[in-house]
Amino acid sequence: MLLSKILADVEYKSDAPSELIDSLEIADITYDSRRATADTMFVCLIGAVSDGHNYAAGAYDCGCRVFMVQRQLDTLAPDAVQIVTADTRTALALTSAALFGYPSRSLLIIGVTGTKGKTTTAAMIGSILNAGGINTATIGTTGSGIKGETTPTKNTTPESYELHKAFRKMVDSGVSCVVMEVSSQAIYMRRVVGIHFHIGVFTNLSRDHIGGVEHPTFEHYMNCKAELFRQCRYGIFNADDPHYTDMVKNARSINTTFGVNMRSGVRCDLAARDIRSWHKGNLLGVSFVCRTLMRDCEYSLRMPGEFNVYNALAAIAVAQRMNISERTVVDALAKTTVRGRFEIVTPGTDSQLDDVVMIIDYAHNAVSMRAALETIRRYKPKRLVVLFGSVGGRTKQRRAELGEVAGQLADFCIITSDNPDFEPPEDIIHDIEESVKQTACPYVTFVDRREAVRYAIDHALPGDCILFAGKGHEQYQIINGEYRHYDEREEIAAAVTARAAKI
Repeated sequence: MLLSKILADVEYKSDAPSELIDSLEIADITYDSRRATADTMFVCLIGAVSDGHNYAAGAYDCGCRVFMVQRQLDTLAPDAVQIVTADTRTALALTSAALFGYPSRSLLIIGVTGTKGKTTTAAMIGSILNAGGINTATIGTTGSGIKGETTPTKNTTPESYELHKAFRKMVDSGVSCVVMEVSSQAIYMRRVVGIHFHIGVFTNLSRDHIGGVEHPTFEHYMNCKAELFRQCRYGIFNADDPHYTDMVKNARSINTTFGVNMRSGVRCDLAARDIRSWHKGNLLGVSFVCRTLMRDCEYSLRMPGEFNVYNALAAIAVAQRMNISERTVVDALAKTTVRGRFEIVTPGTDSQLDDVVMIIDYAHNAVSMRAALETIRRYKPKRLVVLFGSVGGRTKQRRAELGEVAGQLADFCIITSDNPDFEPPEDIIHDIEESVKQTACPYVTFVDRREAVRYAIDHALPGDCILFAGKGHEQYQIINGEYRHYDEREEIAAAVTARAAKI
């Protein structure tokens, strides 16, 4: 593609003659200097910990001669074409869209944002729309999904280049609608610039992702979330959330609200009542009645917890906006399960575990851990066991909060490793242990997470509920910067088989 066409939507300056820009052919765009070639444009992105301008010389050595920069670089030879723009992240989004032929314009895009519930809500929406005959793909924490095939993604919302590349693949595959999780970081880092969202969904907001390389303040975090609704035709909002008014005040959209039985004092467009938890064998779920302006309808989910009622209400609101029949929505929600989000694992080969509920969940901070444990408590297990750790490179406060919540709400804690990365797992476990000690909750520790899982299964008692927290959808552990295969489901299955063999 001609460089001038790639730059069509970008405000820029360049010392290169316009005739050269009009004639240069560009095959691809990259922001990784190691992938730069003679026919690529290298975009110098400024990130939280690195500056792409420092790698421009390396891209030049790889044969690259076209550079998108925020400042003129005197380190490049005169034959380098430098395109100077105010924000290379915005430029990457706009040029990527052009490179792939503006695929987002051929899609109905639904964006889901919030602190918690994005993955589950997006999965529910995707299930409903596909059941309703709308060919729908998903993009989020668990990967990019097209027609049942999932490709892992590095970020909840991929970098803009990867995002438009995925859109192109989806359009070419016959997809007409995309449900995507939109993280605050994606908005902050300009990954969704230029994308028009048909519908935006707000789930909830709580303190998370504050400090370090993420958001400097809670207000910054909240404002990034709210920015999504400037790009939406329709907005769907949780009116029960304390930050509802902050999220909706600058929305340029037609808004729909949802909540639980006038809890916020706001009469919502969709409201849940008669919420009932159910427990059948080793399965947990929740049922409720959804009131709309027209009529009431009963729904049942194979996922426990009131927070999943909120997720379902958001999905129902989207379905109504998309004109999906009520019957289709009821049936789709009854079947929807989400990998790593209150995912119930059946015991399989050991009949002694038929009355043991095993749950895999991504709960990895104090807020999500509390929500998970409080939800399980409502089902009155004979014993609530939680297996968890924490990631390396994060604050000790995060670990202390995790340990405190687990110790307060669980009957037994199994403290182990999560993604220690470059930090010794023993140090992370020790930090958590010190907090659990303050609660007087009994506990054990295991550096090896596989051993921790085997211990949990071997010591499971009838009526137990075991929460395997932290890994969720992940199929790896990050150890010393290396991604090593680890799947909680596989480890639970192996432990169950081993226990059955001992009987």
